[in-house]
Amino acid sequence: MSQKRAVVALNVPARAQKVYYLGEQLDVLPNVYEPSDDTYLLVDAALNVVRPTDSVLEVGTGCGLIAKIVARVARSVIATDINPQAVANATLNGVDVIHGDLFANLNRRFDLVIFNPPYLPTHSDMSSDWLTRAWDGGPSGREVITRFLSQVDKHLTDRGRVLISISSITGYREVTERMKARFEIVRTLAERKAFFETLYVILGVEARALSERQ
Repeated sequence: MSQKRAVVALNVPARAQKVYYLGEQLDVLPNVYEPSDDTYLLVDAALNVVRPTDSVLEVGTGCGLIAKIVARVARSVIATDINPQAVANATLNGVDVIHGDLFANLNRRFDLVIFNPPYLPTHSDMSSDWLTRAWDGGPSGREVITRFLSQVDKHLTDRGRVLISISSITGYREVTERMKARFEIVRTLAERKAFFETLYVILGVEARALSERQ
């Protein structure tokens, strides 16, 4: 399947917000998830994992902050997002991004896949606007994560690793058990207390990939 890229206008709306992190300045457009504690925890962890030889995929890039920062180190970085406004936003910020749900419109494998998924439990009658969908993880908070883990194997190289963020209210044990069913090694790389939850970044990797030198 050929890659389908969005064609977007690169004019910055007056309503765009600015975010600053690790020397980067990015615009955040309306209806796009604004980087928050989970974003920053994940990008910090990613910088400790990514290798200069890595091809990297960020799923659900939002405004593109993680992809843009990881691109400083990695050999190549591409991103996806289901939200067409996020695709426009990430493109505006200089990220190579494809419009699609999870791995749709991708025919490549990657050494590192990064995902900050929708992970908050919600009710079925919640609004389905794009901004809500950025954090709507379904009744358990794990619906999108489960779909991601069922598909990611087809998009990993032999040295592939997965880096994913979740919340304590998503079900830390349930998510790590699902990851252990897929990966030989599962490690919690970072955690941070927030107002009503604890945020985690979890790494899933085969032993051979983890043991390779930078």
